[in-house]
Amino acid sequence: MKNLINAVINFFYPLFRRFMPLQTFRYAACGGGNTLLDISIFYISFHFLFKEQLVHTPIGITLRPYVAAFLVSFSITFPLGFYMSRAIVFPGSTLRGRIQLFRYFVMVSICIGLNYVFIKLFVEQCHLYPTVAKILTTFIVVAFSYITQKKFTFKVESAEEEALLEAEVLVEAEIVQEEEKAVRQQHVKL
Repeated sequence: MKNLINAVINFFYPLFRRFMPLQTFRYAACGGGNTLLDISIFYISFHFLFKEQLVHTPIGITLRPYVAAFLVSFSITFPLGFYMSRAIVFPGSTLRGRIQLFRYFVMVSICIGLNYVFIKLFVEQCHLYPTVAKILTTFIVVAFSYITQKKFTFKVESAEEEALLEAEVLVEAEIVQEEEKAVRQQHVKL
């Protein structure tokens, strides 16, 4: 899975090389894909799984259908987002996996809170249309999330290690490009 995702990312990266470093592109691609999956699972759960009806749990708690849909989508995209961040975006982190997971959970919890606060602020105080508020909020939360993950959740211990990681990422991207070039040349010969 990791190799496939990296191959897809490395295939499209040359189009964005002028605009952002590879790690930022990997973050955008993985986060964007995970966000689309999250929204899709939410939509399917809300409309088809829960049929826009209250959800009665076995422990006696009744959930609104959008809360239940959120819990379903979150239970899938949280571990997937952690895996992609750890294995694809920030593979050189020197922290233990359980520490990363705990920090990732804390960061995601803060991001959920930030989403709530900023949307409420933009809609109720700034009187922005909710969709515009959501877009602005998304930019703020994504920037916070990227910086937090890079500097805290999946940090690299020293500047030397970070430079080495950047060099490894570039070499990996070049290798993938050479492999793709060889495959294309092989197809041309056929």
